[in-house]
Amino acid sequence: MLLPFARSMLEADEAARATLKANAGTASGLLRVTAPTVFGQELIMPVIPRLLAENPALQVDLTLSDRIVDIVGLGIDVAIRIATLSDSGLVARALAPNPRVVCASPDYLARQGTPTHLEDLKNHQCIGLHGMPYWPFVHQGKAVSIRAEASFSANSVESVRAASKLGLGLAMLTYWDVRNELADGSLALVELEDVVPEQLSIAAVLPTRQYVPNRVRVLLEHLERALK
Repeated sequence: MLLPFARSMLEADEAARATLKANAGTASGLLRVTAPTVFGQELIMPVIPRLLAENPALQVDLTLSDRIVDIVGLGIDVAIRIATLSDSGLVARALAPNPRVVCASPDYLARQGTPTHLEDLKNHQCIGLHGMPYWPFVHQGKAVSIRAEASFSANSVESVRAASKLGLGLAMLTYWDVRNELADGSLALVELEDVVPEQLSIAAVLPTRQYVPNRVRVLLEHLERALK
């Protein structure tokens, strides 16, 4: 009477072991990620298909927002951030450098000239990004800034980038925001002789250093490969 029951238990055990062996080293469970909108769309989304294909037991919940969210309170596994970090209780892991850059369309520079010093920016249209009214630079190791003054400002990186490509003025964004445009020539890099833009990094922010789930580790490995 117990033989069929015992046989089904053995079969179930063998199936479970086979599944564990097949999934050894892979990630599983729900991975909750937050990232800036443009970075998430252009860098994280392209790695998702391969990530899921390699980890069939994994689920990804991605929140794209340019606001700094409470990752502990929201139960988020990892936040990808570019802004200066102020959460002293969190753990940050640098993934790649991402300096701010000043850029403009070749048409705008042909019409208005190319600035060469910080003071020159006062004579140019500097497209404003909401939340960053002042452009941060470094002069001889000290932080300096200048107010972005232009006839156009916007609340998103996409809009500032588009406005700059349309010739509305200079833009200060991060390298990864405009790397494709710099490569195809639709935007040109503007380098000033007396200052350099603020240097930032793309960082993964974790809620704790005590334990990093495998699902987070495999995501960061994919991102690091993409950023290289």
